Amino acid sequence: MGPKSSRRSGGSVHKPTTQQARRKANSSPSRPRTGTMVAASSVVAVTVGLAAWAYATSQPQAQPDSGVVNATSLPPQAVFVDPRSFAVLGNNGSFRQDAFAELFNPTNTSPPFFQVFHTDFLKILGPTATIRAVAANPTLAFAHEAPIWNPSTDEVFFASNDGGALGMSDIDHNNQISKISLREVAAAIKVAHGTADVNVSVSKLDLPDTIQMTNGGTGPFFGNLILVNSGRGPLPPSVALVNPSPPHNTTVLLDNFFGRQFNSLNDVKIRPGTNRLFFTDVTYGFLNHFRPLPLMPNQVYRLDPETRVVRVVADGFDRCNGIAFSRDGKTAFISDTGANAGFLGNNQTQPATIYAFDVDPKTESFTNRRVFAYVDTGIADGLQLDANDNLYAGTGDGVEVWNPEGILLGKFFLGTTSANMVFAGDRRLVILAETAIYFAEIAAKANKLSFP
Repeated sequence: MGPKSSRRSGGSVHKPTTQQARRKANSSPSRPRTGTMVAASSVVAVTVGLAAWAYATSQPQAQPDSGVVNATSLPPQAVFVDPRSFAVLGNNGSFRQDAFAELFNPTNTSPPFFQVFHTDFLKILGPTATIRAVAANPTLAFAHEAPIWNPSTDEVFFASNDGGALGMSDIDHNNQISKISLREVAAAIKVAHGTADVNVSVSKLDLPDTIQMTNGGTGPFFGNLILVNSGRGPLPPSVALVNPSPPHNTTVLLDNFFGRQFNSLNDVKIRPGTNRLFFTDVTYGFLNHFRPLPLMPNQVYRLDPETRVVRVVADGFDRCNGIAFSRDGKTAFISDTGANAGFLGNNQTQPATIYAFDVDPKTESFTNRRVFAYVDTGIADGLQLDANDNLYAGTGDGVEVWNPEGILLGKFFLGTTSANMVFAGDRRLVILAETAIYFAEIAAKANKLSFP
């Protein structure tokens, strides 16, 4: 659905023109001797002056990069919000008090829409970008995490909420892995009116009980889905391979750290150029009442799937969560979601931060930790990068996008939380939003996640 509000802060503002430079022809003739000479010299001066003015005004004038977007250059579902329009709110300004409950939507535009803060976001979107819901169930958080696109069948796999609101899972009940067909999505969109929502079928997978509370996923890895599972009660967290085709044969690669159970595994990625798996472990299973007391710190691990050797590559987090790599595999990104503490509640003074690291070329440890971005709404959960190393994060208002320098370019504004998203090949972004799945057709190209 497109924006319903006609109020677009900055959306209809055109680029301001600068004052055109004009050249003055200054004539300094010697003192005339006769009236004829005065007349001739005046004619010459006027002629030269007019010629100079005509030349100056006919040349293209350099315009400063104001960053203001012409409304006519935006895709139909996009709204431009000039950062200068809210840089100063003043003594009587309307300030947000709660980054979890109050969203930043100064134009009051109806979601879903593209919220543009920087002109470079338009390169990601393209001129004909669209976004719509393609599957929905308001009574069940069926689309929470672990999005994986399987190119061979053009399907996207995902997990329901594990232990959270509307997830219908707890210490006594496992969560659910499901999938949608993007071929079915394409067919439904073809007959839909404009950007109207569609609602395709969601198919559940029947997996063995070694898969408990899936929260992260990536791949394919040699044709298999990689799932990281939080565990449930005494049942251990694990890293597993699952065949995407029935009967979904499953192989558990790892379920302990030298005899101790992990806390609750959260997210996973393959480091580009290698077959090594990197995953985060965090205490959210305990904080959501379906795992026992934690036994280890919140850390990031590396697993060699051939030798099964596992080691810690980063620690010192409040609650490490999403993970991603740059296209060349030299930079790692980890989201720290310490601001969300499960049954302990939210604390806005704790991290809602994405950190960047250098990956040591020999040990693959994460070094040179630095802040990449701090999220303005909710927390940064799952992370993905596109082919140009722009970083996408599921947040409290949808999906936020930063360039490689950490500048917020814009948002896929849903008006609700998204925990994760995945590129389904080039120009297609599938966004999980708990009770709905959104599908964005954009210009950006995908960053390869599979191996080989």
